[in-house]
Amino acid sequence: QLQLVDSGGGLVQPGGSLRLSCAASGFSLDYYAIGWFRQAPGKEREGVSCISNTGGFTHYADSVKGRFTISRDNAENTVYLQMNSLKPEDTAIYYCAALWTMMPAYCSGSWDYWGQGTQVTVSS
Repeated sequence: QLQLVDSGGGLVQPGGSLRLSCAASGFSLDYYAIGWFRQAPGKEREGVSCISNTGGFTHYADSVKGRFTISRDNAENTVYLQMNSLKPEDTAIYYCAALWTMMPAYCSGSWDYWGQGTQVTVSS
């Protein structure tokens, strides 16, 4: 079965850090761009960060630039999102998604596979 499993969410105080993981099973991520998206209650889903299949291109939403870092380990078939200096407005369900492409990915358009989501709550 082809699926993405995202994990690593939790409750953290403002200013804290979390690292999210997105692991693929049933297929290789070598030819897939990966994106992290989030959706807060009552808000539309937004693209947070995306990375090309080789890791040579990355894109970040303005709201997370300088605080979040996306990376990938194709040997482990996993993509990571390191989130530092977290703010209460980062609270949301975070989803990873995969898109079969070798072009730069800008966290827009349709994606092929989605993870089940992991909750991130930033609160004191």
